[in-house]
Amino acid sequence: MAEEIEELKEIVKESGNIVFFGGAGVSTESGIPDFRSKDGLYHAEQTYGYPPETILSHSFYVQHPDVFFQYYKENLIPQGVEPNAAHKALAALEQAGKLKAVVTQNIDGLHQAAGSKNVFELHGSTLRNRCEKCGKFFDLDYVMDPANCKGPDGESEGLIPYCDACGGRIKPDVVLYEEALDNDVLVGAVNAILHADVLIVGGTSLNVYPAAGLINYYKGSHLVLINRSATPYDESADLVIHDTIGKVLSAVV
Repeated sequence: MAEEIEELKEIVKESGNIVFFGGAGVSTESGIPDFRSKDGLYHAEQTYGYPPETILSHSFYVQHPDVFFQYYKENLIPQGVEPNAAHKALAALEQAGKLKAVVTQNIDGLHQAAGSKNVFELHGSTLRNRCEKCGKFFDLDYVMDPANCKGPDGESEGLIPYCDACGGRIKPDVVLYEEALDNDVLVGAVNAILHADVLIVGGTSLNVYPAAGLINYYKGSHLVLINRSATPYDESADLVIHDTIGKVLSAVV
């Protein structure tokens, strides 16, 4: 891998407009499981009565909010996690004026926690939560506090968070199946990728659409793929490194 690392170092050295596009593999080194690997959330034994893909859909959220929030709080809320080497390396590249944007499929907020400023969160963030009735925003602590939650009948204590201003139900600012990506975020991500001279893609299988399709907007000089396993775009890339994203970016920075 040493030869590939040296090549990536040279690419980064010569570039002043790098964009990073990342997926769940960026956060696994912080202890957050991904979805589709053999040890991911979609393959782990579940006790919710429904497959995760169904639970994380808009229609299921509407029909069974109690089960949705049980799964969501037990599996998708990062507890005591910190940015890893990959997040810190990307923040360092931004501070050095090399990296212009991070486009991420992750919802954990770890890029910002590491110091990255220009982050396009395609699938939203668990750190933001909004009342469906009045639009008031709430932080994660409020949503996780049982005192602010009720059961599906709206009376007994439960898992479903409600607004302290109007009593409306609070929805996490995450994109569920059947929901569209935020248009402003999508346009920003597309523009960043479209104008980048280097696109580094890391920690993603590039199998989840429409997010994976953003790579097709790239028109620059060097497409770099860093992932532990092969992706559908490996043959189109200028440089492919099959290793962990944190290990590779740390060596480069």
